[in-house]
Amino acid sequence: MRDHIGDDDELLEGTGQPEAPSQGVDVLTPAASTVKARDPRERIRASRLGQLIVLLVTAGIVLAGWQIVRLQEQASNASKTGGSTVVRLNGTSRVPPPTLGETATDFTYTTWDGKEISLSGLKGKGVWVTFGATWCTNCQAEMPDIEAAHKKWSDRGIAVLGINIQEGPEAVKSYAERVGLTMPLGLDSTNEIAEAYAVGAIPAHYFIDSDGIVKDIRIGGLAPDTMDSILKELAP
Repeated sequence: MRDHIGDDDELLEGTGQPEAPSQGVDVLTPAASTVKARDPRERIRASRLGQLIVLLVTAGIVLAGWQIVRLQEQASNASKTGGSTVVRLNGTSRVPPPTLGETATDFTYTTWDGKEISLSGLKGKGVWVTFGATWCTNCQAEMPDIEAAHKKWSDRGIAVLGINIQEGPEAVKSYAERVGLTMPLGLDSTNEIAEAYAVGAIPAHYFIDSDGIVKDIRIGGLAPDTMDSILKELAP
């Protein structure tokens, strides 16, 4: 008689060997594969789809990288210049836009407190003409530095002229009084001066030497050290 006979390990009588499994069942090897071989056309389609997905993902990564670099460059430029605001002027200038090394176009404007100033009347001085507006955030941000430069360089042969565009005289007067400006800030009510200088964004800066020659043109807010560097070269 057999001892310890379990349900799963029953031995053959007199052999000491496990009972053979039922016919047609293999308990040690995997069942025969029932997966049907893929059609070659399906493999080609799957391969092409995979390649397309890889290309799209790669293009997305490249585009994202380019966008990051572009935004970093814009942020870097903004940190250097303070940014600018695009403006659209109505009308057509009757004179060519300013060119470096060429004579600056003469103009006359009236400051907020009633003083009339002409560029031609400042011959012999270096002149910094800055275009802005009270509604321009970047213009307001740099105005304290422009005012400081005016006070610093006015006794060194430099005249700083502030010209606001696309707003009324009351806005300019109120702003100048509120901020306490001493530099000659006025209004180009007809945009004639801005058109003559081809202003397309503000703040815009034009630096003219003592002979009336345009020496430098900058668009966007300027850092104080940049202002000093340019005015030092401009001083007669």
